[in-house]
Amino acid sequence: MTEEIVELDWRGRSVRIEYEWLDHPRADAPLLIFLHEGLGSRSMWRDFPQRLCTAAGCRGLVYSRPGYGRSTPRPHDERWSVDYMHRQAYELLPALRRALRIEQPVWLLGHSDGASIALLHAAQFPETVSGLVLMAPHLFVEEVSVRSIERTRELFESTDLPQRLQRHHDDVASAFWGWNQIWLDPAFRSWNIEAEVARIRCPVLAVQGLDDEYGTVEQIRRIRWHHPSAQLLELPDCGHSPHRDQPEQVLAAGASFIAAASAA
Repeated sequence: MTEEIVELDWRGRSVRIEYEWLDHPRADAPLLIFLHEGLGSRSMWRDFPQRLCTAAGCRGLVYSRPGYGRSTPRPHDERWSVDYMHRQAYELLPALRRALRIEQPVWLLGHSDGASIALLHAAQFPETVSGLVLMAPHLFVEEVSVRSIERTRELFESTDLPQRLQRHHDDVASAFWGWNQIWLDPAFRSWNIEAEVARIRCPVLAVQGLDDEYGTVEQIRRIRWHHPSAQLLELPDCGHSPHRDQPEQVLAAGASFIAAASAA
């Protein structure tokens, strides 16, 4: 499927959002919305969304948040606030759902920042979310995350990383510095969404690579502490992107989880 654009009024201005539908022969198939990472976009998922939707028998929606991909870039003089993921979960995603006339409960699959946004959306709008599949979610800020993000900044300034990201973003500086600046802001060190996670009641599958350079397994174990029925998948030989490092395991686990929870 090709990308489409929808215009939204968000926080007092008009923004365009690029998105892509992944169809299924059954019009009433569950809908799975994909939420990308802090440097991600619609195109950076590559074929993973289609593969998971096919395996799980779902329709799919993949989109780029403002500042990413072909969506409206972040103004270069605008710095994100500590609650930027809350704003995405509480304001932007509901606005997108309204614009695309998505009225039924949906499944959310999020990666990294996108997984945190999925958690926040499910906590705030429990009646609209059927379940969550989370990869490398952040519930709180760890020192390993800060060190790796500092290192990524060095790579952005000294290697061809901007050129490699250019394939996926209209404005690479918008995508990179919005994410990098807020995560390295001292005010962000106290960011924590455990209180929100404690309110979640839908089924949850949380996946963490044991070699993740941006977070530890304590992130998903804290989800289980707050939500004892959550299922955890801890993957060896896997970094921050389980869907790229261990795709077959993630596809099998995700499809099985969605099928079982949908049948319950």
